[in-house]
Amino acid sequence: MNHQPRSQPNSQRLSGEEVSKHDNGDSCWVIIHGRAYDVTDFLPEHPGGSKIILKYAGKDATETYEPIHPPDTLDKYLDKSKHLGEVDMSTVKKEQEEEDPDEEARQERIKTKPILEQCYNLMDFESVARKVMKKTAWAYYSSGADDEITMRENHSAYHKIWFRPRVLEDVSKIDFSTSMLGTKVDIPFYITATALGKLGHPEGEVVLTRAARKHNVIQMIPTLASCSFDELCDAREGDQVQWLQLYVNSKRDITKKIVQHAEKRGCKGLFITVDAPQLGRREKDMRSKFSDVGSNVQSSGGDQVDRSQGAARAISSFIDPALSWKDIPWFQSITKMPIILKGVQRVEDVIRAIESGVQGVVLSNHGGRQLDFARSGIEVLSEVMPVLRERGWEDRIEIYVDGGIRRATDIIKALCLGAKGVGIGRPFLFAMSAYGLPGVDRAMQLLKDEMEMNMRLIGCSSVSQLNPTLVDSRALNVHNTTVPGDTLGLSVYDPLASPAWKAKANL
Repeated sequence: MNHQPRSQPNSQRLSGEEVSKHDNGDSCWVIIHGRAYDVTDFLPEHPGGSKIILKYAGKDATETYEPIHPPDTLDKYLDKSKHLGEVDMSTVKKEQEEEDPDEEARQERIKTKPILEQCYNLMDFESVARKVMKKTAWAYYSSGADDEITMRENHSAYHKIWFRPRVLEDVSKIDFSTSMLGTKVDIPFYITATALGKLGHPEGEVVLTRAARKHNVIQMIPTLASCSFDELCDAREGDQVQWLQLYVNSKRDITKKIVQHAEKRGCKGLFITVDAPQLGRREKDMRSKFSDVGSNVQSSGGDQVDRSQGAARAISSFIDPALSWKDIPWFQSITKMPIILKGVQRVEDVIRAIESGVQGVVLSNHGGRQLDFARSGIEVLSEVMPVLRERGWEDRIEIYVDGGIRRATDIIKALCLGAKGVGIGRPFLFAMSAYGLPGVDRAMQLLKDEMEMNMRLIGCSSVSQLNPTLVDSRALNVHNTTVPGDTLGLSVYDPLASPAWKAKANL
């Protein structure tokens, strides 16, 4: 969708003065990309609540609207009679922006950020992104539920698995390609769904689409993407494969329309999120959005959404908490796409998924953003596969894992324990936020380089050779939220260095 308004004579355009008169709950107009919209009737329906709209009543709301709404939102959800036409932007009064010392400091950090080639692993991108992203964007991307124990455990769980490498194997040629839901990919990971890509980069999830194409991996399109679904489908090239992640709407006709449109556009997998009947409390995000909205968030009124609950809750009020196993046959009746349940967290539910006839599950706790103290996907995997092997069911379903994957060794460990592949989300968002497409490209290439090296070092030349005998996972069920400090080690060994920031130029 092209946001640039078609040229027409100034006399036919609305003036900024006219729009500014409609600045209250009885008559609320806003300007988005040079066009005016009457959103008065939409105020009580807005998932983010009415207050945030009223803050921009009679004004240009483009800058705030852009990162968190797909470009087709107004066409989809606002009746055409409320599309008021173009605005002569030269007559729109510019808001006097207060000087923001934090923003000035951030711009300085952007100028002095490390060069891309100094990033040697996925954690380096996160280190840079933390300093160059806006506070609200960083808070949304990086936050986990409650005390963030599960979010940290997702990563640290992989540190409890140790290799049992084979030696004297011919590893001159390494092939780590595999297939996922019938699609051949060059490396066993996919870009898992993450919301609001434009918070990190102006082009949003399209950047990830392009990187996925270059490296022949699959992108899962998020329900809550900043880009529209069709925009992401249009950005793919050739035979590139995409999947759809679905938050199920309480209005089933809307869900049916989304699913069938995705299938029509060529999506090859439907990943139904099952771990989010309510969005978790992500307190970093909540604190950030609380200050962003201002003190009027505590005032009384008809606004049914508490903006202090953060960006995630504000955009997700449509999700159906009544979703249950009884709905699986209905999904099977409306699509021929493979159905995968995303967010399964126990052996019994994997068995039930197989019995219900779905094609896959993702062992996931939503990146540690839902139930704190939910176990890591890799730990659940280590319990699931022995049970399936006992029943002879290991090939009846494809099992994926996401959460906390930062190294190719993590990918290899998951595959050794029986996963078909892994989903990676935040690291690619951080790479995109810090360096755009070149950052995501380098992040994926680093994983490929690590994968080749570590496959050699454990004595395997192909993914098919990875098996449980190559790992020792006995420590996975030990849960320590605090680890005693190695004071001798800390005093002797240098910590891993983050990328060096450029010296500030003398002015």
